[in-house]
Amino acid sequence: MNKEYRIMQIDPYLRPFANDIELRMNRYKEVRYMLAGDRNSLSSFANGHLYYGFHPAEDGWVYREWAPNAQNISLVGDFNDWDETRHRMKKLPDGNWELFVKGELPHGSRVRVKLKANNTAFDRIPLYCRRIVQDTHSKNFDGMIWYPSVSFEWHDAGFRPHKPLYIYECHIGMSGEKEGVSTFSEFAENVLPRIKKLGYTAIQVMAIMEHPYYGSFGYQVSNFFAVSSRFGTPEAFKSLVDTAHSMGIAVIMDLVHSHTVRNTVEGLSEFDGTDYQFCHHGGKGDHPDWNTRLFNYGKFEVQHFLLSNIKYWLEEYHLDGFRFDGVTSMLYHHHGRGTAFDKYEKYFSMDTDLEAITYLQLAAETAKEVNPDCILIAEDMSGMPGMCLPVADGGIGFDYRLGMGLPDLLIKMMKMRDDCWNMGTLWYELTTRRPKEKVIAYTESHDQALVGDKTLIFWLADKEMYFHMDKASNSEEINRAIALHKMLRFVTCTIGGDGYLNFMGNEFGHPEWIDFPREGNGWSYKYARRQWSLVDNTFLKYEYLNNFDAAMLGFLADNLIYDKPVQLLYVNESGKILAFTKGDYTFIFNFHSQSSFIHKLEDTSQFEIVFHSAWKCFGGFVDEALNEGLLRSDGVVADRRTAVVIKYNNPE
Repeated sequence: MNKEYRIMQIDPYLRPFANDIELRMNRYKEVRYMLAGDRNSLSSFANGHLYYGFHPAEDGWVYREWAPNAQNISLVGDFNDWDETRHRMKKLPDGNWELFVKGELPHGSRVRVKLKANNTAFDRIPLYCRRIVQDTHSKNFDGMIWYPSVSFEWHDAGFRPHKPLYIYECHIGMSGEKEGVSTFSEFAENVLPRIKKLGYTAIQVMAIMEHPYYGSFGYQVSNFFAVSSRFGTPEAFKSLVDTAHSMGIAVIMDLVHSHTVRNTVEGLSEFDGTDYQFCHHGGKGDHPDWNTRLFNYGKFEVQHFLLSNIKYWLEEYHLDGFRFDGVTSMLYHHHGRGTAFDKYEKYFSMDTDLEAITYLQLAAETAKEVNPDCILIAEDMSGMPGMCLPVADGGIGFDYRLGMGLPDLLIKMMKMRDDCWNMGTLWYELTTRRPKEKVIAYTESHDQALVGDKTLIFWLADKEMYFHMDKASNSEEINRAIALHKMLRFVTCTIGGDGYLNFMGNEFGHPEWIDFPREGNGWSYKYARRQWSLVDNTFLKYEYLNNFDAAMLGFLADNLIYDKPVQLLYVNESGKILAFTKGDYTFIFNFHSQSSFIHKLEDTSQFEIVFHSAWKCFGGFVDEALNEGLLRSDGVVADRRTAVVIKYNNPE
């Protein structure tokens, strides 16, 4: 008789798939026992970074690698004049190699390994290097010995992430206004204060793990234990994290365990001369869309490498969580390509990658052991049942999934007149989620800002942004764009999920798109930056959107509205109205292009207007101190393209 896990009590529609849930859980238990034995702690297994790589020892250094197919390996670098005869590694059992280097390996030394396999010699970069650098002339990468004489001093003892979880998604390199690559130090000094002032409680940092191609947005990782040297040193990143914590801001990192870059000198695609050391052999190891390599999650050594990677980032850099990239691709052998997940059968079939599911369960457990407050977010568009339920309940163990359906719906809405928008469809997408599974809501992330797509504000305003964003200009197109931009973000933040995400600059309607330097644009950085001068210019309307974003987050957080259950009052399709309550607060959204609407109230004396999207500080027409003409004897007026919030003041 199968055990009934709590996941089936939470979602009774899963009961026909009890055998599949049982299979999921039995495999997890078997693999966990194989890795940890009778030990309670799984994280004690995840110590690969403490064994492999470079480590100081008495009278010298110890260096180890796992390369089972190698015939011989030598460590070379500027410390030994790149002479492969001077430091040959010794082969140990189980495919391991070891070298003792007597004396000093100077901090900052460049290193590689000369590896012979299949009777062919080639260069590789040590897999556990903590710093990788690129030669400015040859563009070749080298590993670097990185052990500063003075350890970084942390000042964040006792820090814990704050609620609500309002995430500011950011990319360090494009965070400055200059046409070039910005640094960790510049971000900490110039951007973190902006984030704090807006009211975000976490940053989600992209492109931290070393990646050869800048334009990949950091999603084609080569060196999993190295901070990208484009942005600064490991200590500079630690200082950024420490500074963020001092401001009450948690740091979540994009973790790319869904695939790895094809590069062979840098990277692990064919480190020991085989394509199956870390990845699947042949075509199974190739991602058909991304031109990258796919991990073999069922392999002991791969599990060891990846779980150690999770522990390393949490402990070494005091990170507060991860956004796991490409989870849908991991969950299914077809990688979710061209699949509409409209039936439960599609989650439980021969297309489901049980080895990947087991790895994700182990990853979640490891992260929570290392840091019980660790925030885990899955980029899963399939809606896999149990993704965000505890492993003990039959789930996969994450805290949140990204609400990826809403941005897709909004793009469809942008392609039609707003008087054709369907309020019921919008409400459904905003509020429908798997029972007891949390969602991070967003109107747009970095995906929508990339070249070939448009940001929300650019969909709404398009070229008019170039001519009518000054406050002295009056444009119906811009007025419409600003009004709807505020409303869509407000309704998303209020009821779209259990947390909220915004991509850097979109809070003030950053114009145009993101386009990293490439041959097709003349290797220009013009569109790989953030133009903060636009929002800082008090003569431009970007200030209104920025003011609104800060006020929106503050209003929802200060009044604990984010934590209150939502109750639908009505959807009015002809009037383009959404009305709902959260606790004592009533929200009325009027998306109509022409008509005002009156939300009926029996006794308006018991209500007050506490928030309005058209207050003058947001570029609107309502005096926030007076709110004249809005509360009438029969109800509250919601003008066209506005959102109004009223609070019930119980006379008792």
